[in-house]
Amino acid sequence: MSKGSNTPVPTTALRVELGWRSGPGVPDADASALLLVGGRVRSDADFVFYNQPAHSSGSVRHEGKRDTGGRVTDSLLVDLARVEPAIETVILAASSDGGPFGQVPDLYIEVRDAARNTVVARFDNPGATVETAFVLGEFYRRQGA
Repeated sequence: MSKGSNTPVPTTALRVELGWRSGPGVPDADASALLLVGGRVRSDADFVFYNQPAHSSGSVRHEGKRDTGGRVTDSLLVDLARVEPAIETVILAASSDGGPFGQVPDLYIEVRDAARNTVVARFDNPGATVETAFVLGEFYRRQGA
């Protein structure tokens, strides 16, 4: 995908993976999700991340990090069928710790069909510089659905 583009998702259960190449001096990165009503979270409960790994509705879960020797991933599981009707948007975000994203090599976000493990969308981010937080993407209701 290119920056700013969109695509319909073919399923309701999606795995969102933030990935990068690890190494000495490479900052750590964390994936998170914000569930929005009217462009805002209703409370801290609508923020899902490593220290609050699940939304009360069960619609978003932080699955945690995996280091496979040279590659690190941090994943979220999003079940669109369980997103409360009041939630209009699920924001997918990332933050870095220990330096900006410009120091994180091969940074990408990938959305997969959770049941089939097939790629629905992927965005590679070669242009990061001084940023320490990103909105990576969002799921939103189109025409109320």
